[in-house]
Amino acid sequence: MIGRDLVFEIGCEEIPARMLARALAELPGLARARLDEARLAVRELEAVGTPRRLTLVVRGLPERQPDLRERVVGPPVGAAFGKDGAPTRAAIGFAQKNGVAPEALERAEVAGKKGLYVVATRHVPGRPTFEVLPELLAGLIPAIPWPKSMRWGWSELGFVRPLHWLVALWGDEVVPVRWAGLVAGRHSRGHRFLAAGAVELPSAESYLERLRAAFVVASPDERRRLCAAELARLEAETGATAIPDPALLDEVTNLCEYPVGVAGAFDPAFLEVPEEVLVTTMRNHQRYFAMRAAAGALAPRFVTIAATVTRDAAVVRAGNERVLAARLADARFFFAEDRKKDLDALRARLDDVVFQAKLGAARSTGDKVRRIEGIVAALAERVTFDARVAGRAAALCKSDLLTGVVGELPELQGVMGGHYVRHALATDPAWAGDAARVGQAVSEHYMPRGAGQPLPASVEGAVVGIADRIDTLVGCFGTGLEPTGSADPYGLRRAANAILAICLDLGRGGAREAVGQGAGWPISLDYLIEVAAQQFAGKVEITDTDCGELHEFFRGRLRTLLVDEGLAALDVDAALGAGFDDVCDARLRARALAVVPAAAREVFKRIANILDDAGGKGVAISGEVRPALFEADGNAEHRLWDAFTAAHDRLEAARARQAYRDMFAILVELQPTVAAFFDKGGVMVMDPRPDVRDNRLSLLQRILAPFAAIADFRVAAGAAS
Repeated sequence: MIGRDLVFEIGCEEIPARMLARALAELPGLARARLDEARLAVRELEAVGTPRRLTLVVRGLPERQPDLRERVVGPPVGAAFGKDGAPTRAAIGFAQKNGVAPEALERAEVAGKKGLYVVATRHVPGRPTFEVLPELLAGLIPAIPWPKSMRWGWSELGFVRPLHWLVALWGDEVVPVRWAGLVAGRHSRGHRFLAAGAVELPSAESYLERLRAAFVVASPDERRRLCAAELARLEAETGATAIPDPALLDEVTNLCEYPVGVAGAFDPAFLEVPEEVLVTTMRNHQRYFAMRAAAGALAPRFVTIAATVTRDAAVVRAGNERVLAARLADARFFFAEDRKKDLDALRARLDDVVFQAKLGAARSTGDKVRRIEGIVAALAERVTFDARVAGRAAALCKSDLLTGVVGELPELQGVMGGHYVRHALATDPAWAGDAARVGQAVSEHYMPRGAGQPLPASVEGAVVGIADRIDTLVGCFGTGLEPTGSADPYGLRRAANAILAICLDLGRGGAREAVGQGAGWPISLDYLIEVAAQQFAGKVEITDTDCGELHEFFRGRLRTLLVDEGLAALDVDAALGAGFDDVCDARLRARALAVVPAAAREVFKRIANILDDAGGKGVAISGEVRPALFEADGNAEHRLWDAFTAAHDRLEAARARQAYRDMFAILVELQPTVAAFFDKGGVMVMDPRPDVRDNRLSLLQRILAPFAAIADFRVAAGAAS
């Protein structure tokens, strides 16, 4: 494709890093849609940008639009023309809309419609691209979505930050785009400190090169590589290694136009504070990368990315160190003060902290902790774990919410609780031996913190985490706070996903040594919901309808998780259709369905449909198969019954050990005999003789029953009946 390149730069005041990342991701799609609508095909399209600019780069933009010739379907002929053949108002309006004369309208058949319709052949000559671009590009600016926008001056137009300049070049030609009082030209801006002033761009093709000469690296990918290279350079200089943090690297990439790394150090005395506090303080407050020494321990060093070359790096380093020292001093003070506090006293104060106002008499975090304790105690009757350790962890799991460190760094809730619990219980004779395990359970009960994040390493931590989340889910569903559409302000989808991920990952029976082995954890969802609902008794009414809706909510989340694992959606739906109270069992069944070919699915779907049809007609089925009522020895009924009875013991043995692949293999063995029963045996299932009809329906019911208990074949075959 031959064409010229286009550069459209929107220059403004500094865009926040996260907003810039989102805009860079969305701008190409917005531009592509508008170019397609304008019938302008392009070779390549991308967005680049820095905090001070957002730029669309289009390569291979043609000189003009192609001519448009299309057939447009209008109203039916009967509505378009009167009995005398004259066009009606409907035909005249349709013709005017499409720029043709009424007499030029054609009568034609239209695929998918009955009768004749009027058709207009519309011809629109292509316009020169230069004429199309000004309006197209000006319309692109307000189409960019921002979480928040600003207005400036007297204009009612809004953008993420006030605009200062526009550049629009098509090849070497300026495109006169006008927006918010600005007119696009060929002058961009260089680095605010290293190359202040205008940068003239002779052509679109020279954009990246000219800006780079002015100390502006416009490409985010290149800027990220430079940031990573600066980190590597400083690692070599200091002998320490920056802790990998891709999200922070992305953020600092979008905080600068010309990245320059700066290393620094802090007082080793601060290392007495837990590593998580130091790393989080450096990361969240200062955007610093923490470093590890060669031995793996946290080093009293950091690296950061400055946005400019400095005259005296020592001055910058000293400034960074001074600011960080103040932050770390605060963290050390809070940590020391927190360790003086009594965790049980903090727990008592949680009655004054609101968890969810709509829960009324059960609204406080203290109430929530007591409910978590109740759920953990109930689960101890079903799942193997140390109930004493888990119970103590449940009682203390939210105490750190009232500590100074968590007040400053909320993302460390749970993590700090684990530290404080280990410290407090280590001096308690009754708990000293289990202090580490209780602390681990407290720190792990927030895990996983998101999709793909680490799961709890202890069963006790998993149990407390499940109890915490199911309490939130039941409480929110009971008070009408369930997710709607894409809105999920209380993170209920994430909570349900976490419960399912833990159950699917933990070892069967809760054996501690099997945690993380992927064998699954057979805990009943219905029991879990029921136990959580019981904790609200006398304070919040949780109805059966609320519990049922939550049960179905889990179905949707489990379906998504299993499909994301790579299982076929039909297999997942079929397995869940037969029940999913034990989510581990449901996954085993969905995995096993992969061995069932389409022919076997279809024939067993046929059985399910016949039985459903009989039930819909009010036909009672006794379930008793009487071979004496079979029409003749060796016929299709006998062969089917003999094949099933021969396989029955194998089926039951496979089902007892949850060997679902073996069960479905037997189903595949039976498929030809079942098919012959329907297609070659001449058997009329709905025989007019009641006893024969019941016998045949009972035969089909007996054959389907073991398989219907593990999969819904009305779904597995491709469509629900």
